[in-house]
Amino acid sequence: MMKNLLPFFLILTTVSLSAQMTPEEVVQKQLETYNNRDIDGFMSVIDQNVTLHDFSTGEITLEGFEACKKVYGALFEASPKLHSKILTRTIFDNKVIDHEYITGRKGSDTAIELVLIYEVNLEKITKITVLRKQE
Repeated sequence: MMKNLLPFFLILTTVSLSAQMTPEEVVQKQLETYNNRDIDGFMSVIDQNVTLHDFSTGEITLEGFEACKKVYGALFEASPKLHSKILTRTIFDNKVIDHEYITGRKGSDTAIELVLIYEVNLEKITKITVLRKQE
């Protein structure tokens, strides 16, 4: 009986190993759920200890899963036409660097451009660094 189950276990192991999302797939899921204003889907790829950083100052601007959920939940509520378009994407190891063009933020007609550096570990975004244009 055990001999007959061995191929089954090998298949399960192969499927579970290949099912792991790449850093790019994690960030793509985050983008799609952001554009759908789906807070639960968005948070499904966010680490419990996530931090957001301002590139220019190095300052941590947001820390932790609950704080992230609160901020993005409020943003999604206030932004019925929210949409982010990727202008360029670079993958470097566990980092995904997106140049984003965001419209509909909090009902505004003014678009903003950001560069975001996402660090992904174990299929979760653990750190986001935000670069803004100098004004």
